This record gives sequence, C-alpha cells and structure tokens, in this order.
Amino acid sequence: MNLPNKLTFSRILMIPLFIILMSVPFPWGSWDIGNAELPVAHFAAALIFIIAACTDWVDGYYARKYNLVTNLGKFMDPLADKLLVSAALILLIEIELAPAWVVIIIISREFAVTGLRLVAAGEGTVMAAGSMGKLKTATQMIAIAALLLHNFPFSYMNFPFGTIMLYLSLVFTIISGVDYFVKNWSIMRDSK
Repeated sequence: MNLPNKLTFSRILMIPLFIILMSVPFPWGSWDIGNAELPVAHFAAALIFIIAACTDWVDGYYARKYNLVTNLGKFMDPLADKLLVSAALILLIEIELAPAWVVIIIISREFAVTGLRLVAAGEGTVMAAGSMGKLKTATQMIAIAALLLHNFPFSYMNFPFGTIMLYLSLVFTIISGVDYFVKNWSIMRDSK
C-alpha cells in the first residue's frame, strides 16, 4: 500500500476518536471565547478533524506528484471524506450548531454520488473527484472546523463565519451533485 492510501486509511481511523471526543461528556471544562464557550473536548475533536482533513490534501498531493494514483485511492479517498464529514455534521446537529435540514441535503448528495460511483464501478469506470467536488469538500471542511471550534476566533467579533461557510458549502454541495449527475448520466442510462 502506497503512502497516499496509508494517509487515507489513517483518516478513517481518526473518525472513531473524533466521535468519542464529541460524544462522551468529559469533565475537562471549557474556555470563554468571546460570546461563546468552547468545551475542551470540542477543541480536541476539532484538532483531530483538522488533522484528518489535512491528510486529504496531503494524500492527493503525493498521489499526483509521484504518480501514485490508484483505483483503491480513487475509491477510498472520497469514502473517507464522506465518513468524516457525515460524522462531524451529525454531531454538529446534536450540539445544535448545524441545522438538520442542511445536513440532510449534504448527506443525501453524498449517498447519491456514492450510488453513482457504484454503478460506474459496475460498468468498469472509476469516477475521480472533479473540481466542483473538491471545492465542495474544501468548504465543508472549513465550515465544520469553524463550527467545531464554536466559531473561534470569529466569536470575539460576533461574526457567524462557521454558519456562513456551512451555507456556502451547501450551495457547492448541490452544484457539484448536479454536475456529477449531468456529466455521468450516460453511465446511469446505459448501465446493464
């Protein structure tokens, strides 16, 4: 297994630790960050999330630079992103930092595109992430990190950066989903 694929698998392995930090009531207290409180456990979970998100960029960079792109990587990389983002968004609903309807649309798009990828794989085609999908992923990662940090450092200015980024990521999620289906409709139409 090459380095990019190892980084992808490490991202998947970080997800349970992230979930535990967000779900278990740790007695570590919280920090006052302007107009909000930032629980220490959420800060630790945000760090895990940010590290995991950075591995996404690093594995893609190394795969392209050293010609280490594999079908396993093309399949596992978007799957790792979807698992990480879905876990984070669902937990953000639980702590009331993300509206459920936004999360439902984002996760529904992920299921739909994954279904399209499975049909394409059945036809012998591996769909790599397109530029709109990458922009969608980047805005989702930024939004989630900001919300996990309870909008720090923007909380001192009372500026809802995390919420704005979440809605921006929703727009890119919808656009990229439509883009995938328009560009790959022939796979669905012609599947056996």
